Amino acid sequence: MNENQHIEGTVERVIFRNETNGYLILELNTGNELITVTGEIGEADDGEVLSLWGQYAPHPRYGMQFEAEVCEWKLPSTAADIERYLCSGSIKGIGKSLASKIVKAFGDDTLNIIEHQPERLMEIRGMTQNKCDEIAKETKHIFAMKSIISYFDNYGIKPRYAMRAFRLWGTDCRQTIEKNPYLLCYETIGMDFRDVENYAHDLHIPKDAYCRVSAGIVHVLRHNASNDGHTCLPLDRLAKTAVSFLEISESVFYETYQKALDEEIIIEYLKEEREFVYLPEYFYAEQYIAKRIGVLHRYQPPEQESQPDISAMIADAEKDSGIAYAELQKQAILSALTEGMLILTGGPGTGKTTTLNAIISCFQKQEQEVLIAAPTGRAAKRISDLTGYPAKTIHRLLEVQFDASGLQKFVHDEENPLSCDVIIIDEMSMVDVLLFSALLRALRTDCKLILVGDSDQLPSVGAGNLFQHLLESQCMTVITLKEIFRQAQKSMIVTNAHRIVSGRLPDLSRKDNDFFFFYRKDFQEASDLLTDLVCRRLPKAYSCSPIKDIQIICPSKIGILGTVQVNKSLQARLNPPDAQKPQVKSQIYEFRPGDKVMQTKNNYDITWVKDDENGKGIFNGDIGTIISVNRHQGEAVIDFDGRKTVYPLTMMEQLDLAYAITVHKSQGSEFDIVVMPVLGKLKHLTYRNLFYTAVTRAKKILILIGTPDKIREMVRSVQRNFRYSCLKYMLRKELPVIESDNPENS
Repeated sequence: MNENQHIEGTVERVIFRNETNGYLILELNTGNELITVTGEIGEADDGEVLSLWGQYAPHPRYGMQFEAEVCEWKLPSTAADIERYLCSGSIKGIGKSLASKIVKAFGDDTLNIIEHQPERLMEIRGMTQNKCDEIAKETKHIFAMKSIISYFDNYGIKPRYAMRAFRLWGTDCRQTIEKNPYLLCYETIGMDFRDVENYAHDLHIPKDAYCRVSAGIVHVLRHNASNDGHTCLPLDRLAKTAVSFLEISESVFYETYQKALDEEIIIEYLKEEREFVYLPEYFYAEQYIAKRIGVLHRYQPPEQESQPDISAMIADAEKDSGIAYAELQKQAILSALTEGMLILTGGPGTGKTTTLNAIISCFQKQEQEVLIAAPTGRAAKRISDLTGYPAKTIHRLLEVQFDASGLQKFVHDEENPLSCDVIIIDEMSMVDVLLFSALLRALRTDCKLILVGDSDQLPSVGAGNLFQHLLESQCMTVITLKEIFRQAQKSMIVTNAHRIVSGRLPDLSRKDNDFFFFYRKDFQEASDLLTDLVCRRLPKAYSCSPIKDIQIICPSKIGILGTVQVNKSLQARLNPPDAQKPQVKSQIYEFRPGDKVMQTKNNYDITWVKDDENGKGIFNGDIGTIISVNRHQGEAVIDFDGRKTVYPLTMMEQLDLAYAITVHKSQGSEFDIVVMPVLGKLKHLTYRNLFYTAVTRAKKILILIGTPDKIREMVRSVQRNFRYSCLKYMLRKELPVIESDNPENS
């Protein structure tokens, strides 16, 4: 790796500024030339002198740029530079006219006067005491923030974390953090525990210090929640992991553990005489879900003078739709209309949408207000297209906002519930415990809840296995639709999906329907076939777009048939580099106009415009197309299904190319044509419900490339994503188990 180069000069102009993470694009005058500088510098204004270390990197459109990694600030020293610095608006309360008067009065000593003798500003004609105090306060704030950023930079801590810490603790920031550097790990700052370790070591924090061990315990719990989906861990497992990870004794662990419990940093829950340890947010979420579902079941609506004739309503729905409902469908409609909560589940082609349409129709005839939501934008659009009724993401429905420390909260909660009589949530297998808890908090006591999903799909990306545990608790009404209806029976996608979920091999021999298999044993041959199918053969045969209509779904990110390599191969064919196309580089990919991209994390702040509608939020799994990239302005325009957004280039790290996506990222979406490679030795990604989830993403055509042996291995592996949770136990403490001859419909 090349050694860092050093440049120094005066800021001529700040072109782009991201207030959240301190990313800047600016022009630096070194005396000999004007250099474009990019990087997470933190704070800089016109007229400041910067000393920078980093690397020169060529840009296809804007030429050579300097990518800064380390920055030192040197305040301007000449009267001319000081005046330009003050005129830039860097200190609130000082405009161009006042800047000129101050510099004329104090010359090269201006900034020293403002910082150390601000009362002398009263010597300026027209200056008031209030104005003087305002300038002094603002100056102290700016100099303190830059001092903190410089201090943390010496330890390799990025400006984004320094700025968050300063906003939280102000001028006491350094002293607070030096006493307990592990405060940087907590949610309001967001640094990784392992990154803080180096800084803490430099401060000589002992390995067995309470601040380190308690933060390490929280880190282990958080890591297991975000990476493995566990909402809690058994105490014995947590102890073993933490002792090894933190290199401490058991006695130190248990001493710290008890103190952390007393301070409610963590929470212990006893389940069947075994201790389980939670982070507070997950414990309170699972506890609330159990209690709130108990309330739903116990709620008795006020008696009405005239009760609706449910049988007549179902008969009318059959007449209106021209469909004779199966017995289980009628049971589902009856339960939805008469009970506080219903779970409706079943595989493809079993009539979930038909049943749902009948339920909605019956509620509307009773003049009940129905809201429909789903976990992702694509899932919401899909259920809206299928039912003909508007649907939103759960986040949009609850109206997500952020508090002063940047943590998520919702407008709708117990104090401000949603105005509806019935709420329907589709794709429930994707919903995690934190989101479901927030949804329940926003429901009135008399609001009916209908949960729809396929229990054989993958669990949520977030912690918990919520849908599976609701079903397994047997504490609520569940209707499982099993009959594949005649029209769906014609589809080999539907037929084979049901074969897979029942443990039988799909029929790979048919070549005359919508399910195709190409035998390839060699990885490179499989990759070449996949590229040719997507770029040439399928568009030619079906007059379809390789970008809009075809989706490659891969089990893994890695390897020649993983999403990263497949994305790069397809981008090279479908959207190759062009001198006329500006591009921006992320850690993995290069993006340019025309690329198909996917958002990889929830971003609640970014605004979008669709026709006459304005909104906020682009969410994990949303797929879009890059319309333009403007390096000079530091932004890109991206279209997510008609929602046009302007992305700062610093946020491009939140995107992946999406010509190929993982099975997990595909959940909740459907695509006209799906191509899936089925090769490789990744045991943790070779199991039935992952394969089933991928197969059921295809609407019209599914193509598998691989070997029958690998498909057989996936079908036979009944591995479930095991996740520690006490939700099922909590539910059974709140509600009795419903006795039934058929547990699936109990």
